[in-house]
Amino acid sequence: MSHDVSGRDDDGPAADLHIHTTASDGVLTVPELPDAARAAGIDVVAVTDHDRIHPELDAPTQEVDGVTVIRGIELRVDAGTQRLDLLGYGVTETDALGTMVDRIQRNRKERAAEILARVEDHVGVAVDAEIRTGIGRPGIARAIADSDAPYDYDGAFEHLIGADCPCYVPREIPTFADGADALRESCAVVGLAHPFRYPDVGAALDCARDLDAVERYYPYNGRDADRADPERVDEVAAESNLLRTGGSDAHDRTLGVAGPPASAFDSFADRLETDPSRSRLR
Repeated sequence: MSHDVSGRDDDGPAADLHIHTTASDGVLTVPELPDAARAAGIDVVAVTDHDRIHPELDAPTQEVDGVTVIRGIELRVDAGTQRLDLLGYGVTETDALGTMVDRIQRNRKERAAEILARVEDHVGVAVDAEIRTGIGRPGIARAIADSDAPYDYDGAFEHLIGADCPCYVPREIPTFADGADALRESCAVVGLAHPFRYPDVGAALDCARDLDAVERYYPYNGRDADRADPERVDEVAAESNLLRTGGSDAHDRTLGVAGPPASAFDSFADRLETDPSRSRLR
């Protein structure tokens, strides 16, 4: 059976393993996940908020109104020549990861305050954004779009807060080695997110070889879609015995845009189920 870049086949994905909620920069709450999942025709989702374990999820996997929710995290790390995003699944909270996440979240709030100050100074209008745990640039972009500034959401990134823009402020993040070690200690599966979104794809995939998984099914767009090569990911996964994960990277209410087909999901589920505390996937 053939698959497109997103991983959707005739039957659709078996799960969506990359979703953001209001705990970071998405719009869905945990109680809203089941309806969104059913609308997409899936019954397993992974909540992978940025640099944060969702505070309302109290187990590595749990059932919420008939939908299995995997507790995950998306952690940005510094790989030296570029920054990468790692996805951890079936999270059990540990001191090391908790300390790391707390430090990152403090920096996120400090950074958001600095970005907002720069935006207001640059544009000359007030921007009303709550400086809260989990805040990221998408939330700031939405606040800019809702203000009197002459920018919509995309324009805020393109002209104000995107990398190399006048109001951009970099984040302080852990190294690849430290981040991967913290995730390995706390997660059943650790993988590389969206490999074709990085400047040096080859180096990113080499980093994935040291993990458990790589995100094979993803809805790339624009320039990233032009260079996306799923067969290249399949080759790396086969050579390094990596699981192939995937998801929509949803920040809105639309789930199931991408995700692993049943064959890839079953292998992923088997890995999570090696730990009895994570045995609610099937």
